[in-house]
Amino acid sequence: MADTELPRAAALAPSPIWWRRWELPTWGVAVAIYGAWLGLVWFHAALPWPLLVAGGAYVLAWHFSLQHEAIHGWRSLPRWLRTAIVWPPIGGWWPFELYKRSHSSHHRNTVLTYPGEDTETQYHRQADWSGYSRLWRAVLLANQTLAGRLLLGPFLRLRKLVLVERGKIARGDFSDLPAWGGFLLGLAVILWFVNGVAGMPVWQYYLMFVLPGLSLGLLRAFIEHRWGPTPGERTASVESGWFFGLLFLWNNLHIVHHLYPQMPWFEIPGFWRRNRAKLLAHNGHFVFRGYSEIARRWLFRPVFVPAHPAR
Repeated sequence: MADTELPRAAALAPSPIWWRRWELPTWGVAVAIYGAWLGLVWFHAALPWPLLVAGGAYVLAWHFSLQHEAIHGWRSLPRWLRTAIVWPPIGGWWPFELYKRSHSSHHRNTVLTYPGEDTETQYHRQADWSGYSRLWRAVLLANQTLAGRLLLGPFLRLRKLVLVERGKIARGDFSDLPAWGGFLLGLAVILWFVNGVAGMPVWQYYLMFVLPGLSLGLLRAFIEHRWGPTPGERTASVESGWFFGLLFLWNNLHIVHHLYPQMPWFEIPGFWRRNRAKLLAHNGHFVFRGYSEIARRWLFRPVFVPAHPAR
């Protein structure tokens, strides 16, 4: 294998170490998430609100990361079981089935960043961009700053969800309704426990858990992808410590994930360290030394204009 050649996916055999083979770290994360969520909700009245917001945001963003892992990895479990473990809608805003479908489509690396093809792109077609009002372009540019993404991003994401689902129904496509039906039933049980058992008002749960959790989750995606001449150059890596690494299950080292999507999350940091030079050569050195660097550069400055250069 040449020095610049990346390892083939087939060469990434499962670890012979038993706890890695059975993916016990993922089980540990699942137990920690649901245990922390139960504790925060049950003792919400005794906790100061800054701690409640920080804890609620971390736990819900962490749960979203676990759902992401269940889409690609956790292969030691049958699909139905890993789906059942991550399905409970404590995130409060999107059915897991729709996330799985949308995110699987995003993983077509050859169309990354292309509006209309990449389901997670922040780009817009040039013709659409030129037709937007000044106000809407200003909103979208603000969303390209880190501060805007954290503050405006959740509302823009919810707006997109409503428009997409409403558009499907208008076209006579009711294929998402079963997913929404199951989601709403599950959410009713979650909110019954939150409000009826633990005594936490629903508005407080959404204000202190759901909205901050969605915002924190958008931090990871802020600079994951940008336009580049080759698919590899469109996916970044953010080198961070354990706080964000564990929160995002090392998906912040995003180039590794896009090249080897089934790699267990706890294998990613070691693989990155061993192959860092080759991975950076592959993605055009699209790398950042932590989220503090990203904040310094783009807290109030757009990371890029979201009119796609090639579309």
